[in-house]
Amino acid sequence: MSKRLRACIAIGTALSCAAAGMVACRDATDRAGGARRFLSIATGGTGGVYYPYGGGIAKVLNENLPHVRATAEVTAASVDNLKLIRDRRADIAFTYADTLDDAVRGRGTFEASGPVPVAALAVLYSNCMHVITLASSGIRTVEDLRRKVISTGSPGSGTEVLALRLLRAAGLDPDRDLRRQGLSVSESAGALKDGKVDAFFFGGGLPTPAVQDLAHTPGIAIRMIPTGQFLPALVDRFGKVYFALEVAPGAYPGIAAPVSAIGSSNVLVVHTAMDEQLAYDITRVLFDKQTELALIHPEARKLSLETAVSGSPASYHPGAVRFYREKGVWK
Repeated sequence: MSKRLRACIAIGTALSCAAAGMVACRDATDRAGGARRFLSIATGGTGGVYYPYGGGIAKVLNENLPHVRATAEVTAASVDNLKLIRDRRADIAFTYADTLDDAVRGRGTFEASGPVPVAALAVLYSNCMHVITLASSGIRTVEDLRRKVISTGSPGSGTEVLALRLLRAAGLDPDRDLRRQGLSVSESAGALKDGKVDAFFFGGGLPTPAVQDLAHTPGIAIRMIPTGQFLPALVDRFGKVYFALEVAPGAYPGIAAPVSAIGSSNVLVVHTAMDEQLAYDITRVLFDKQTELALIHPEARKLSLETAVSGSPASYHPGAVRFYREKGVWK
């Protein structure tokens, strides 16, 4: 075969992958002639934690699993990520535990399509629901959001799911008692800075890059609204997918005292049909390269064998279970 012909085949393969999507192009070959497996990692918006964390996972998988080529994809986050897993348009996804609970039960957004065939690899870290406003706004409670312009997160995000639940727990009708916008965290932070919204919700790790950037903006002082008082109502309605968190002083500039917040676990998931050895290898690399992941985002420091196996509403993938059994942490 001529060099020119080989080049044409390579270009054709690349174009086919671009057209069909990362998940569909599983039979491409690398230069060594081995089968190359493309993995799409569904994350979230660029201003949150999922995207840099997912980029870190893609990096360590590419460097440590021969013939695997992983890419972190920008998405609307949890709800959309689980739909992508369901439809086999993503291989790995980040999701909130509350949204995952809806997916495995075929509840809420997933009622029409039924339970999603999804399995957990690891519980990664705790998600914190941010309710952010300007210190000068006069808004001090969730109830103060009445008649305000609020961003409740991107449509199809876990942020939106919990934001609407929190508003209802506070006695507010999200459709009648306030003007609601569906913005990503980066868009929300920009809109708050420009006076286009009065406050925004975002569920993410600490620190969330877009909130951190906003808090460091000259002339801007943020306030984080407490939500911990609504935990009993949420647990009573939706179960123990929610728990209490306390945001420490100094978590962001302007946060001078502890703030009570609602937490929900972040879970890394795959389709139940994923090959067992691949699921095992992905889980193993997460822990083998945790130090490297933590250099990309500090939330990766919270990954541990003990916490990874607890808190997922979805069953764990057999490949992940095999890894945890080898490590002596599976019960």
